[in-house]
Amino acid sequence: MADDSNRDGLSPWQQYLKRTFDVALALVGLMLSWWLILLAYLAASIDTRRNGFFIQRRVGYRGKVFRLIKIRTMRDLPGCGTTVTTHGDPRVTPLGRLLRKMKIDELPQLINVLLGQMSFVGPRPDVPGFADRLQGDDRIVLCVRPGMTGPATLKYGNEERLLAGRSDPEKYNREVVYPDKVRLNKQYIRNYSFLKDIEYIWHTAVGSSPQADHTGGMP
Repeated sequence: MADDSNRDGLSPWQQYLKRTFDVALALVGLMLSWWLILLAYLAASIDTRRNGFFIQRRVGYRGKVFRLIKIRTMRDLPGCGTTVTTHGDPRVTPLGRLLRKMKIDELPQLINVLLGQMSFVGPRPDVPGFADRLQGDDRIVLCVRPGMTGPATLKYGNEERLLAGRSDPEKYNREVVYPDKVRLNKQYIRNYSFLKDIEYIWHTAVGSSPQADHTGGMP
């Protein structure tokens, strides 16, 4: 993927502060949660009868593809090749639902943050086929590292339930949800604030949503 993303993103100082914070917090997070990641990995390996780590190619900073790491929460289901997950998806195991609810499946992404492939806050990294289609000023989304959380992630915390209520979840995601996520992510970058990053992390930890960033309501 060509590196032609919009460069009008964070200032050098903002990038430095954000990256320093990411490294420090990722190190602390891994030191505190390595045992939980290990237990979740072992449990997921037994539960799904596959590698307990789910590793998937995602489009990240400046359009570079990297391998995102999560705890595996889904089993293979013949004939189901969609990347869209809905509420009640039969591919998600009972243990997987618990890991997702408690956000434990996301913990291995601390490794991605430490490696510089992700940030704690930013646009969620997309699979090839979405970010590749960004055009014009929408490509500013690629000028920051993708995040574990952010305004779009918080707004669509119940995305699986939202998509489950649609007759064509993939079409609704492509035509309604994804464009709205791009809008929110552009707004986040253009109005970037380190203190807002702290706020997004806090809201993610306590399971609430910052109302100021959720203009327009749920589609």
